Parts: sequence; C-alpha cells; structure tokens
Amino acid sequence: MKLNFIFTCTLLLISLPNVAAQPKQSISEAGSRPSIAGPEQFFTGAARIDPLFPATDEINASAAYVTFEPGTRTAWHIHPKGQQIIVTQGVGYTQEWGKPRQQIKPGDVIWCPAGIKHWHGAAPKTAMTHLVVTGQDNEGRNVSWLEKVSDEQYLGQDQADKTGKHP
Repeated sequence: MKLNFIFTCTLLLISLPNVAAQPKQSISEAGSRPSIAGPEQFFTGAARIDPLFPATDEINASAAYVTFEPGTRTAWHIHPKGQQIIVTQGVGYTQEWGKPRQQIKPGDVIWCPAGIKHWHGAAPKTAMTHLVVTGQDNEGRNVSWLEKVSDEQYLGQDQADKTGKHP
C-alpha cells in the first residue's frame, strides 16, 4: 500500500511540469490595444487601425480593424502572403491593378492573393470598416507599399470606355 502511494506521488510529480508547460487560451481585452492613425504615406484621407493580434510563431498572420472616413483609401500595395478582408460596416471600393474598381459592402469577403497589386477604401460619402487578416513572410513582412491611388483611379474615371460610361 505504501509502495502504491509513493509510486502515485512520483508519477504526479513527474507529470506536473508537463501540465504547467501546456499552452493555454489567452484573452486580449477590448480597449487594451491602442488605435493607430493610418500613416499619411500609405493612406489618402483619415484612417484608423485597431490592431487585434500580431503574427506569432503559432499563427503567421496578423489582424486588425481598419476604419476609413469617407473618401479615404490605401495606396496601391502588395501582400507577400495574401490578405483576407471582411467588410463589417459602410460601403467602399477595392481594385486590382488593371481591373475595374469594385464596390464592397458589409458581409463581403475579399481574398487578395499574394503578389496582387491592389487598393481598398471607403466610398466618397460613406465611411467603411473592414477586418483584415494578413499573412507574413519569413522575413516578417506583411505588405509592400507602392504609389498612391490617384483621384481618377479612386473615382473609377480610368475605367471609362469609349462612350464615356463608367462601370
């Protein structure tokens, strides 16, 4: 009986470090992550970035809510591992280089594949918020910023056909 007790206690002591080393769920409380103003070199107009989580060894992607005031948009950019966009509020636009501008609205889910030059932002008279989940490459990069979107590109004027109509 005494031997069984000692054996059980020994097993318990041996297994305790394994229990302590197990990963556990964590909660990052709302309001604990400061908002960031969208940098002028990457945005035309006023944008606010509300980070949700950074990329880690366990998940090689970061996430944030981005709120665009009316008329605000990103510069053209490319993601080395792609980006998932989920529109949560308002109305906006997105455009791939060389393709027509597209309207986006709440509930729309947009996948921007790796290496695709694109932009996104709010409509001229309506703010827009979206959730982005962005992959990160082996060097820790998640975006390469390019030139700003011109007013003509933003307004879809570069898409006019020979009749002067816009999509």
